Order: sequence, then C-alpha cells, then structure tokens
Amino acid sequence: MAGRRRVSGTCAAVLCLLLAGLAGLLGCSGRSAAESDRADVQRVLDRRAAAVLAHDAAAYARTGNSAGLGEVSAIPLAAWSYRVRTVERTGDRATADVELRYRVDGYDRGEVATGRTLRLSRDGAGGRWSVDSDRPAGKSGQQPWDQGAVDVVRGKHSLVLGVGQPTGTLRRFAGLADRAVPAVSDAWDGAWARRVVVVVPRSLEGMAGLLGSPASSYRGIAAVTTGETGGRERAPADRIIVNPDAYGLLGDLGKQVVLTHETTHVATRADTTSATPLWLSEGYADWVGYRTSDRTAAQAAPELAEAVAGGEPPARLPADEDFGFTADAGELARAYEGGWLACRMVAEQWGEDRLDALYRSVGAHAERAGAVEDALHDVLGTTLGDFTARWREYLRTRLG
Repeated sequence: MAGRRRVSGTCAAVLCLLLAGLAGLLGCSGRSAAESDRADVQRVLDRRAAAVLAHDAAAYARTGNSAGLGEVSAIPLAAWSYRVRTVERTGDRATADVELRYRVDGYDRGEVATGRTLRLSRDGAGGRWSVDSDRPAGKSGQQPWDQGAVDVVRGKHSLVLGVGQPTGTLRRFAGLADRAVPAVSDAWDGAWARRVVVVVPRSLEGMAGLLGSPASSYRGIAAVTTGETGGRERAPADRIIVNPDAYGLLGDLGKQVVLTHETTHVATRADTTSATPLWLSEGYADWVGYRTSDRTAAQAAPELAEAVAGGEPPARLPADEDFGFTADAGELARAYEGGWLACRMVAEQWGEDRLDALYRSVGAHAERAGAVEDALHDVLGTTLGDFTARWREYLRTRLG
C-alpha cells in the first residue's frame, strides 16, 4: 500500500535477535538480571528477618543455614531487618552485601545499622535462594552473637549482654550500671534515656572484634562506649563495651568509676559533637565518675601529680591526640587527669550548672574552631588564655 515499506527478511531477523537479547537481559518484567537477583534475595531475607522476630526456628531454617538464631534469641528485639545493597552472582551461588538494622526493645531510640556479607546458593535454575553464611562485612565490627550465644541480664536501668561469662558476673555488671545511671542523672541536667546497654565479651580479643579493631588498640582500656556524635537524631543506640581482662584488675571504686564514666558518655551523646574536644568530653565523664567519691585530686591524678611535683606542669590543656589509645601510658593518663581537673575546677569555681552549660555550648558550635573560646566567653565570662592559666594554677594548688 502507498506510504508503507516492507521490512526485509534480513532486517526482520536482526530485529528479532535484538529484541530476544534485550528480553533476556531485562527478563519478562523489564528488570535486569542483577535487579531480579537482588529482589529474590531480598525476599528471602525478609522472611528470615520475620523468623528472627517471631523466634520461629522452622521458618528460619527454611531460609537457609539455621545457625545464628539461637545465639540472638535471648536479646529482646523490637526490630530486625535486612536491606540488600548488591548481589554478585556466579551460577547458582551469590554473595550479597547487606545492611542489617536492629533495635533492642526498651533501650534503643533508633536502629543499629551494621554491614553484613551473606553467601547464598540455590538448587537449580528455578530454585529459591537460601543463606549459607552470614558474617560481618569487611569494615564492620562483629555483633555479640557472632561470638557465641548471648546471655541477657536485666537490671533496673540496664541490659547486660554477655558472651562466655557466668551469670553472676553479668549480674554484677547490671548492679554497677544501675548505680551509674542515677549518679549520671544527678550530675547531668540534659535529657537522656536513663538506661544503658552493657556488652561483656569473653576477652580482650572479643572486645576488639566488636569494635572492628586490633586488640592492641584497647589493651589496658577497661571499657569504651560506641555511638555516633552530632545530635540526638544521630545517637540512636549506644553500647558500653567492656574489656573483661583490664576491667577485672580494677578495685571496687575503679569498676564503679569506669561504668559511671561510660554511662556519662551515653547521657551526653546528643550534646557531644565534632566541636567538642576530648579534654572536655573525657574530663566531664571522669568528673561525674569521681563526683561522689572521697578521692583527693592527687589520689585520682597520680601521673599529673608527679609531673607537677617534679616542676613539669602541663603548659596547655590536653589535645585530642594525647588521648590516643596507642599513646604512651603516662601521657594518656595525664591527658585524662588534666581534662578531669579542668572540669572539676569549673564545677568548684563556677558551679555544676555552669559546667553542664559549658558542655552544651561547646557542642552546639557549628565547628571545632572557636567552639571552646566562644563557650568560655558566653558561659564563664573568660578567655581560653585566662582559663588555661587558671587551670595551671589549680593543678599546682591541688596537686603540689
């Protein structure tokens, strides 16, 4: 007919081949093979997450390897979900890069997010994917259940998660944490959850695994607190992680001070930002830890007392780099002691309310530059130079 041209047989054949190839790449739904694999894996993991929350061992086993459910079953979970980011497939095997998000019921304001690497397989081209293994991603630390079955002890203000620890030990940690929470609330006038999660692994190596760092980084460190700084919305779920090797060497007062110190970090997290220097955040936590003890300054700051007695008092407030866990042990101790005494001085000479206000004012600054200077001016009516001189004199009078 006029105005129409016939497609030649050769062109028609090429067109059919192109369309067939395109259909093979996109699949019937128009999705790529990679998108299809990711969707299929996501469906399996959605069922796996539902089984975790329901404590349904049979449903969990239908999604693949049943290892892991028993280890996590004692933890009170309010949320558990997976988000598949990428899937690399080779035949009937695949490796998935996945984000796990979970929330501990009654303790976490938001969800913990951590990277996981899952290996999957399926039987035949039409079979479902099933999980063969689930491990921390390369740059992510372990979760407690990666180290074994998690035992749980509930305190009045605390939840203690232990791996390979006697129940009596976990109860003692709950008691320490239950005393720490009201002590922190009595000192810190900011809003916070007033409850903590304490994780007690089997050993220093277990602590390092949870933090995703070499054990040498934490040797001699009794405990650390994990969490994101930068405002309440970015501080959903702190964890106090104990180094049982170092913690066990402490006396009764030392154990309580450490738990109270770490609990202070939980309480102040929302007001601790990149503008907050470590001398203030660590010093304030130590101030709360020692606040009700009868320790003198010289007793609680022996390294700095020795330096002052030897005619070598510090010339400046501790810098962030002085707090490195790999630093010289004496230098690290003097940094903590110096920060503590700076906060103690503010509480004594300006009042505890002003100390809290100083902390919040520094953290509210948009950047580190000028944060301390502005807060000292606005809250205490002084300058950094005058504050430093006053602190050095305070060291001489309290430690000399």
